[in-house]
Amino acid sequence: MTDEESQILLQFLKVLADESRLRILGLLTNREASVEELAAYLKLRAPTVSHHLHRLQTLQLVAMRAEGNVHFYRFQPESLYRLNRMLTPEKLSRLTDDVQGDEWERKVLRDFLSGEELKEIPASRKKRLVILKWLTDKFEADVRYPETEVNEIIGRHHPDFATLRRELIGNGLMEREHGVYWRI
Repeated sequence: MTDEESQILLQFLKVLADESRLRILGLLTNREASVEELAAYLKLRAPTVSHHLHRLQTLQLVAMRAEGNVHFYRFQPESLYRLNRMLTPEKLSRLTDDVQGDEWERKVLRDFLSGEELKEIPASRKKRLVILKWLTDKFEADVRYPETEVNEIIGRHHPDFATLRRELIGNGLMEREHGVYWRI
């Protein structure tokens, strides 16, 4: 999604986030109406309705036609169809192209670590995996560790080494065979 498309999307969503504007659109989907008619239907003042109509017009959600001194408004569904084409999951995901995925992981580490000590084992599976990956880095690649050494390394960071050891195996971050462990 381009910067221009994301700005348009943001404007659409801001305009549509107002109940009065949505109700105006709802009324205009069935027929044209003047400001005075809309004000009466919605129990709003005419200047308020005019303001809402102006916001809807800027995004081409409504069109106006004059008949003498009276302006009639009608719904323009094409604009919503354009919006719908912009709201695909693929285009929405591109809004985050500049977001650093590791920022969230750094936050989890800041929240759960005090220096090198793990304050608590996260209850959330996703957060726990971040901690487990951090803990995996405490083990060297291509080195085989006896269980007592694994317990000692994990124990430097949290007293419940048994749970963390099982989690490392269960999440596929380490392997175990005959009491010997290694990183994957």
